[in-house]
Amino acid sequence: MRFHARAWLLCPLFWMAGCSRAPDAAAPPSEQEALLAAGSGTVFDTTHDAFSLPIPTLSAAHRSSFFVGNSFFNQSWVSAPSSVSSRDGLGPLFNARSCSGCHFKDGRGRPPDPGQAPISMLVRISLAADGGPYGAPRAHPIYGDQLQTDALPGLPPEAVVSVEYDEHVASFPDGERYALRTPRLRFDQLGYGGLEPDVRASARVAPAMIGLGMLEAVPEAEILARVDASDVDRDGISGRANRVWDAARGALALGRFGWKAEQPSVRQQVAAAFEGDMGLTTSLFARENHTDRQPACATFPSGGTPEVDDAIFDHIVQYARTLAVPARRKLEDASVQRGALLFARAGCTGCHRPTLHTGADADLPELRGQTLHPYTDLLLHDMGEGLSDQRPTFAAEGREWRTAPLWGIGLVERVNQHRLFLHDGRARGLQEAVLWHGGEAEAAKRTYLRFTAAERRDLIAFLESL
Repeated sequence: MRFHARAWLLCPLFWMAGCSRAPDAAAPPSEQEALLAAGSGTVFDTTHDAFSLPIPTLSAAHRSSFFVGNSFFNQSWVSAPSSVSSRDGLGPLFNARSCSGCHFKDGRGRPPDPGQAPISMLVRISLAADGGPYGAPRAHPIYGDQLQTDALPGLPPEAVVSVEYDEHVASFPDGERYALRTPRLRFDQLGYGGLEPDVRASARVAPAMIGLGMLEAVPEAEILARVDASDVDRDGISGRANRVWDAARGALALGRFGWKAEQPSVRQQVAAAFEGDMGLTTSLFARENHTDRQPACATFPSGGTPEVDDAIFDHIVQYARTLAVPARRKLEDASVQRGALLFARAGCTGCHRPTLHTGADADLPELRGQTLHPYTDLLLHDMGEGLSDQRPTFAAEGREWRTAPLWGIGLVERVNQHRLFLHDGRARGLQEAVLWHGGEAEAAKRTYLRFTAAERRDLIAFLESL
């Protein structure tokens, strides 16, 4: 892992950017503001390590915790009992052996190629019946709320999951053709019984890890100020907040993380991943991820109570909260500048809001008082039937998804060696991602369709600069 001195040399600029406040969160940031995508949490790196660097201003203690967390994030967990008791207890059902198994280089996952097994994509499932408490998806009585595609020796995985695609071709008004592909999930070799025909399944690729602590530090009031559930201003955009169960508080809280804003904090997001993805218990989620209808799983030894002890858990949470965000690039490029104006003209900033701010009372001093340019409002928006997974999650309906942050999106190909976007990776490039937008984004998409070929290239150039 590399750390670049240039970021330290610019620390005074970081702090100036952190203290500034943009007058309008929908207005494009100035060039200096845009460069510093996450205030003092910005790093200048365009290599394959661009998503794996710490916030430059971390204190010595927090920096030490970052690297301890990084070590455990990348190490594979093993079955219990083992000689490495600090990281045993894997499974017995799981999707990955390490955090980085899904979040390779802290970046974005991808769906499997047709006929291949998923590596950095998982499938959430639920029953079609009414939801559970507070609108949580109703878990399947055998398979729970997530299919585990791997298992310890002597135990069958829950399913073999594969993805196939149907492709359809269309044309822009100027005659240029484009193709979109619709994924179809296939479940074979179900290990513990069949799935109902109407079970709701939703593929999710692993999102990038950058800037999570900064987004967590945005005051709730700033996020809720953008809620317009009834579209009072009649702009066609009606962002809604997801209210989700906060296990630490024992109450509902604002959802911020996950594709449907189903997690309230970085800590709970990490604990849920340990439980669902690796079958590891924490002090926050102390139950194994198998159900009573899978009794063979209960015969496998535990790695302790909890299997991820609090010290290790805290380091990994600290690591996830303090990953830096790469700086913007090519701001002087005329195509990028034109693309930024076109992005706003199309109305994309109605949801992908350029600017948010962290509060003065954030838990970590390094996160306080920063001006961010993540291009998200952290709210739910109706994205149309084409992207619906038919799977409500707390207040989020099937057609609703959290506005995905766009910072770092132009470096995904460099870091993760692919150009697959959206929640299930169906979009083969940024243009396809734009063209899948519907619902509240239908008007923006139609504007993009009317752009000239040169304008379309400019808008994509702008996205690639983020």
